[in-house]
Amino acid sequence: MNPTITRAAASIATASLMMVAPLTAPVFAAPVLVDTVNVGDAPVSVAFSPNGKYAYVTNATGDSVSVFSVSTGQVSGTIPSIDYPYSVAFSPNGKKAYVASYAGDTVFVIKVATGVVTDTINVGNEPYSVAFSPNGRYAYVANSADDSVSVIKVATGEVSDTINIGHFPRSVAFSPNGRYAYVANTYGDSVSVIAVATGDVTDTINIASRHPRSVAFSPNGKKAYVTSIFNNAVSVITVATGDVTDTITVGNNPASVAFSPNGKNAYVANSADGSVSVITVSTGDVTDTINVGDLPSWLAVSPNGKYLYVVNAGDATVSVITTRSTCGPRSIEFVC
Repeated sequence: MNPTITRAAASIATASLMMVAPLTAPVFAAPVLVDTVNVGDAPVSVAFSPNGKYAYVTNATGDSVSVFSVSTGQVSGTIPSIDYPYSVAFSPNGKKAYVASYAGDTVFVIKVATGVVTDTINVGNEPYSVAFSPNGRYAYVANSADDSVSVIKVATGEVSDTINIGHFPRSVAFSPNGRYAYVANTYGDSVSVIAVATGDVTDTINIASRHPRSVAFSPNGKKAYVTSIFNNAVSVITVATGDVTDTITVGNNPASVAFSPNGKNAYVANSADGSVSVITVSTGDVTDTINVGDLPSWLAVSPNGKYLYVVNAGDATVSVITTRSTCGPRSIEFVC
């Protein structure tokens, strides 16, 4: 065999690989809207089950909860007869879902395995938001008309405490370590900090951007993001100090915020813009804007980080967004 020919052939093969390889490599990591799904009347909130198999969407004036099969991205069922359901949260073990009934001053308890309402729990006036502690022992309910939080002991289904906080609470979130709960008080222009062990309000953080609507902790617990719905901003709280250390400008009337499970991105639903702002957490920059439906009011990220569901109250839809890029000529999905 002629070694000159062999070396030439090898050089051509290597050059060909170098030319082809960039075509199959990831190009960019941009969330993409892949579907829009019809749900019930006036959908206002969404939550994923811990195993990522289901998502529940509350339909406020439809008095129902739409059940999504995440594998298909379609509605697989409906749970009826829930009076003006506003927010929904799954217990950490995935066995129960709590739905705050804004008009009924109650929390509906759904057994996830059957999709049946098994109990109702009386709470304060006009409950707006509900969240479980990371250990699953407690659920906190923000009662907007009472300026209070109802503490539900999950094992018994009883309200074990009522905590007075700021004016018109609309969102509640637990720190990942379960030590604190932050409550966004919309008309109090503040966030109440509750020590979960004692149930005491240990701090009140003023939000200069005003009208805080939604609050979420980063997965590492170091930051909390708070949307200010009338000032088109996200306030960044450094949890260790309780100080607002940054303000990020987003779209018009930001109503909801959520972090990706890896903590690299945060997503903000801008209700007046029909869009979602994507924030790169390490820099605090808005790096992308995704157009969704009319009046997006709530969003949630799947536990594996692959999907972002956005509830659009204005046109009764859910925008299904994939957070992974499909790159290359063979449509190989990369984590970009």
